Amino acid sequence: METTRHFVATVYAVHHGAVALHEHDKLEMWLPAGGHLNRDELPHEAALRETREELGFDVDLVAPQEGIASETVTSIPQPQHFLLEDINVNEDGEVGHQHVDFIFYGAAPSRDIDPGPGEQPAADWTWFTPAELHAHGDIPADVVEIGQRAVDAVGSL
Repeated sequence: METTRHFVATVYAVHHGAVALHEHDKLEMWLPAGGHLNRDELPHEAALRETREELGFDVDLVAPQEGIASETVTSIPQPQHFLLEDINVNEDGEVGHQHVDFIFYGAAPSRDIDPGPGEQPAADWTWFTPAELHAHGDIPADVVEIGQRAVDAVGSL
């Protein structure tokens, strides 16, 4: 069986020491804002678009950017993490689908979530402090770790 892979971008939106997560309907786990890259999008553009659609506001990405440029090269914001995620694992253990995830941190302007049409309602989102992330019990370990790192990085700006 062939494994399909899709490129996605994720943003850990942070405001005053807490990160926004929702319980994803299809994947049945707590996750930050994010989604698939459109065919013509760069990863940081998709990250900003997905955050705007799902949370209803723009974030300031905390993303290093090289100073490398030429007539044919432009540096773009770099993700904080670049992960390969198993999305669909068959009963025989074969991976059917994976996400290649560009993970960014973003400084949110507020905690007022106002999703766009067709997105999960604001009531489905929760702001978690690092202590709450660790204490929750149902949040995947990678989401807890990256959420903690995002809060630390955005809080230190």
